[in-house]
Amino acid sequence: MIASVRGVVTAILPDSAVVEVGGVGMRVFCTPNTLAGLRTGAEARLATTLIVREDSLTLYGFADDGERQLFELLLTANGVGPRIAQAVLAVHNPDSVRRALGGGDVAALTKVPGIGKRGAEKMIVELKDKIGPVAIGDGGSAGVLNGAWQEQVRQGVLALGWSAAQADQAVAAIGETIDGEAPPVPVLLRQAIRLLGKTR
Repeated sequence: MIASVRGVVTAILPDSAVVEVGGVGMRVFCTPNTLAGLRTGAEARLATTLIVREDSLTLYGFADDGERQLFELLLTANGVGPRIAQAVLAVHNPDSVRRALGGGDVAALTKVPGIGKRGAEKMIVELKDKIGPVAIGDGGSAGVLNGAWQEQVRQGVLALGWSAAQADQAVAAIGETIDGEAPPVPVLLRQAIRLLGKTR
């Protein structure tokens, strides 16, 4: 089990990053929020989970150990694979996920691409007693970045499976709503996913 990697980020792709560890470039699949916190040429540490399949070894990376633990918990629910678990963490921050599971918030979970009403209900039943203490708050996500939010949001949307045209459309629509300083990238990404969810 590879629990974490630390090294220089040599490439950032739409759905993953390459981290050089001991001379080996390891491709680590990450949520858009995690990717947004990385910089090519800078050292980074990612908490990781290694998923072993008959035909592949896939490494998933997270900003911290708590996010990785939540990812692994989500995987214990029937019908939830790595891509769905990662999509949950792309749409919601960890505290929001715990609140949704603990409070039976089906609507919040169905905002995630690939999760329908019945799937959300099953997740709640299976996981609500396993999530531990739930933080009280407004569910907002502390922003890490405000830089070139357009490209970060665009890449995040592409990584979740929408087309380039849809990503551009969402970025343009969000841009029209911003007056002054842009909100944090994770907030903007969730807004983009909500907009695109209506067109599916």
